[in-house]
Amino acid sequence: MKRIGLLTSGGDCAGLNAALRAVYARAHHGYGWTVVGIRNGTAGLMERPVQAEELDERAMNSDLLRLGGTILGTTNKGNPFKFPMEDGSFVDRTNEVIEGYKMLNLDALIMIGGDGSMAIIRKLAKQGGIPLVAIPKTIDNDIGATETSIGFETAVQAATSALDHLQPTAASHSRVMVLELMGRDAGHIALWSGIAGGADVILIPEIPYKLSAICEKLEQLKKRKRNFALVVVAEAVKTETGEAVTAVHGGGAGATRTYGGIGQYIAEEIARLTGAETRVTVLGHVQRGGTPEPGDRVIASAFGVHAVDLIAEKRYDRMVGWNNRRVVDVPIEDAIRAAQTVDPQGELVTAARGLGISFGDSVA
Repeated sequence: MKRIGLLTSGGDCAGLNAALRAVYARAHHGYGWTVVGIRNGTAGLMERPVQAEELDERAMNSDLLRLGGTILGTTNKGNPFKFPMEDGSFVDRTNEVIEGYKMLNLDALIMIGGDGSMAIIRKLAKQGGIPLVAIPKTIDNDIGATETSIGFETAVQAATSALDHLQPTAASHSRVMVLELMGRDAGHIALWSGIAGGADVILIPEIPYKLSAICEKLEQLKKRKRNFALVVVAEAVKTETGEAVTAVHGGGAGATRTYGGIGQYIAEEIARLTGAETRVTVLGHVQRGGTPEPGDRVIASAFGVHAVDLIAEKRYDRMVGWNNRRVVDVPIEDAIRAAQTVDPQGELVTAARGLGISFGDSVA
């Protein structure tokens, strides 16, 4: 073992650079290996020349612990198995990716990404005979087989801070403040920040809601002489009748449709049904950026070191994770097969209900 590749894939999040730093530290100083940073995920492997560079001691700089995003760049579009072309067609560019990997003379690859990226790159690794180890990152915290992923804690902190800022304005103006948060498939950010930030209503995709129950909760607060309310809603929540609220970005073959707008829908319906003055805040990508919280820095560092050790032990096709207060590793297939959504009967939902928080299925 002499050279290993390292790339980030999917949406960015806080803590990625801490993981990159840990991989370099363990690989270079622990084993004497060269670490090659691949730029912009699989897109960098399609370029000719391949977009990559050998990492050096700058990767050990402690500033990387504090830096959000990823110094390698990343992409969350352009699936190489179905790559969109300008004429609207799709082509398979996987052989280009595999060729790019081989051109770098690498002995193994570490990828940092979410479940979607893991599924794609694992399939590429199988096709190209690439020894692969994965590190989980996602602000949604919906990857299976790990209790937490890089980026989640910082996203929750950003969302909680937003509630801390909204509450005084809500109370000053007697308003219902609706905060729309990210959460493509799971409501973990909304649940955690809603509890931490004192939300009165938390709406998540795992628990169906009724507008009448939300309005009843708000009426209950009024009877208690409360002149404001905080409502948190995950972006993947649907309308009461089951329609997804989405927006289209870009055009042609590269157009993408993402969640967005459910907060406005909820606010308008609350205003219509109760007469309350409502305001909407869509936090969006603020949850992805910023200085990583300590938890993300520590988890990312532990994940990076363990990933390199797995390569040293020639234990491939595995993802590192965190369970029972220690680093573990599991087959990548197990991690991407078992999505970790919010358990409607889980401890945190039970705790939230005990605090009087409504999930829109009942007053509390």
